[in-house]
Amino acid sequence: MNELVEKLTAEAGLTAEQAQKAIETIASFVKEKFPMLGGAVDNIFGAGKDN
Repeated sequence: MNELVEKLTAEAGLTAEQAQKAIETIASFVKEKFPMLGGAVDNIFGAGKDN
């Protein structure tokens, strides 16, 4: 997850906090629109929160 935060800060000019919020928002959106992917989204984004 840190790699994605770093990429968003470098390429999109976001702060680390903004990047983290963007990732959380996208994960939430995907889980809402595609509930069958909820577990995969959690594994991809949720499990790596502290990494």
